[in-house]
Amino acid sequence: MTQPSRPVIGVTLDAEQPGGYSKFPWYAVRANYMEAVAGAGGLPLALPHMPALAADWLDRIDALVVTGGAFDVDPSLYGEGDRHATVTLKEGRTAAEMALLRGALARNMPVLGICGGQQLLAVALGGTLIQHIPDAVPDALAHEQPNPRDQPGHEISVRANTLLHKIVGSERMLVNSAHHQAVRDPGPLAVVDATAPDGVIEGIENPAQKFCLGVQWHPEFLIDPGDRRIFDALIGASR
Repeated sequence: MTQPSRPVIGVTLDAEQPGGYSKFPWYAVRANYMEAVAGAGGLPLALPHMPALAADWLDRIDALVVTGGAFDVDPSLYGEGDRHATVTLKEGRTAAEMALLRGALARNMPVLGICGGQQLLAVALGGTLIQHIPDAVPDALAHEQPNPRDQPGHEISVRANTLLHKIVGSERMLVNSAHHQAVRDPGPLAVVDATAPDGVIEGIENPAQKFCLGVQWHPEFLIDPGDRRIFDALIGASR
């Protein structure tokens, strides 16, 4: 019996300036992003930072994963003129990912935003961000967890009757945590589907889309049983 073809899942890349791997600018992606997509039955395809080609990439993929990274969304993109001292930018990457996100949303293409990818998704949906959690959230958890990222950092609560709850089948998850920013307001199109004990938003979704999910943690590490189900659901929505 012929096996069903794997849907092509675009995975955004990080970018670094010369040094380390190469004396010239280079792209990178952590292997477990690709392994999680492939393990769920998708065919991962790395997407470089070329905003002018966003439509061409979208013509060739069935779903989009916007990955995380050690940088921030420019506050000017969500209407804030001041920039916190901790904010660092990768403007070329953000421009490319925003072009892909907006194009994917316009096509009602399945989208998964991970960590910084969730934050960019919120901005694309008209939301805003907390620029630095320790300065904005009283008694905040250590969202930059001190233990290794392949271990859980804290628990989250998953709201009933949301896409995320339907996917993971639980009102609780253990997640890792590697961020100093978070969604402040998901905007008029999105709803919050998960929160940390300190109230920080951990998940958003747009119910009007076929599959539009953002998670603040890194499910590609497969720490909680629900993490694998998130990738399974993305691939299922892509067929």
